[in-house]
Amino acid sequence: MLDTEEQLARLRQRIANIDRKYAKTPVPAAKVASPSRCFIEEWAEGEVVTNEHGAHFQTERLFPGHKQHGSADIGALGELPHHLLDALSGGEINPCSPERWAFLDTETTGLAGGSGTYAFLIGVGRITAEGFRVRQFFMREYAEERSTLAALHQHLEQFDVLITYNGKTYDQPLLETRYRMTRHKPPFGRLGHLDLLHGARRIWKLRLENCRLVQLEQQILGVYREGDLPGELIPFVYFEYLRSREAQKLIPIFHHNAMDILTLACLTAIVPVAFRSTDCESLAKVGVKHGADLIGIARWLLAAQEHEQALTLLRRAIEAGLPDRLLFRTLWDVALLEKKMKRPHAALQIFTELADCRNEFRVSALEELAKFYEHEEKNFALALEMTVQAMLFQTSAALEGRKARLERRLARPRSKRLL
Repeated sequence: MLDTEEQLARLRQRIANIDRKYAKTPVPAAKVASPSRCFIEEWAEGEVVTNEHGAHFQTERLFPGHKQHGSADIGALGELPHHLLDALSGGEINPCSPERWAFLDTETTGLAGGSGTYAFLIGVGRITAEGFRVRQFFMREYAEERSTLAALHQHLEQFDVLITYNGKTYDQPLLETRYRMTRHKPPFGRLGHLDLLHGARRIWKLRLENCRLVQLEQQILGVYREGDLPGELIPFVYFEYLRSREAQKLIPIFHHNAMDILTLACLTAIVPVAFRSTDCESLAKVGVKHGADLIGIARWLLAAQEHEQALTLLRRAIEAGLPDRLLFRTLWDVALLEKKMKRPHAALQIFTELADCRNEFRVSALEELAKFYEHEEKNFALALEMTVQAMLFQTSAALEGRKARLERRLARPRSKRLL
């Protein structure tokens, strides 16, 4: 049996032989994934586009004309009238073919905007004979921004109108900043710009919880996306892609962007129509028939001094049914409008209805009745009765003064007629 020292010597010799063996045999390099597998072109149909500023990725998707997007007919988009956008834009957008309208939406590295926020994915939708096409411009890394923006500029040259959703506040200013940061001239100066958000709010803000695009997509078009990526998570997914280069995680962002643009186009077939053809029948054809929606259009007509049309829609809204919070306000608006249009007896009927039940306009309605009976009917006793009733619910200096004046009038002795 070998002693301990001899065993250790043999062990050292064996380790040395092993070291000499592997020192002569090169260790194979670890296999590294091909860089091409990191890019989006491996996961999405499209191509890498090169221009004088570098390269970026582009993809295009067609939504066929025979398909539906919820209740919207995609093929019918091509039949929209050339002057559809005139009324909603206040005459700022000249009539032109719908095929010259660009529907734009961006996905960015932040929701607050600012010079540090990048638009890493820019989608532009267009109406074609085959259906609705969405082209998407994607920068695979920050160095591709100049190439992406240059390609977008060139693409927009074939359009006359830009249509966005909150684009005047967010998308266009952000892109203009990026163009200037990269020493490019922004392409938006010659384009008429319609921000559909403002028209949508006028119609639906009284009925819906909010007027976010996805909310309108669900409530107006009846489209419910499955597995959609929430907008607030999109920047984090892009940052993760930049870190890991796992491009398959970007696919939901491309889908989210394309669906937003398609929804924007379908809503463009509804919202401007409501402001161009404001009679009840035309509004019903595009699905604007809820009482609260009619009030939104009526208020826009009032601002445009279209009193008769506004009054018609307000009365139709009352007939369609309204919750109390809107009903009493609408009745009040109708009464004031009738009074303004020199139809006091029509106004009197509504003021009386408001005075007879509990609501926020009850005191004001009683005060209007008191004015009518004092100045129009010269019925000072009834005017005083209306004033006293109003003071039971709320007092004010104006009501106190009216009460004192009416009491003095009634206290005067009546002049005797000469026989």
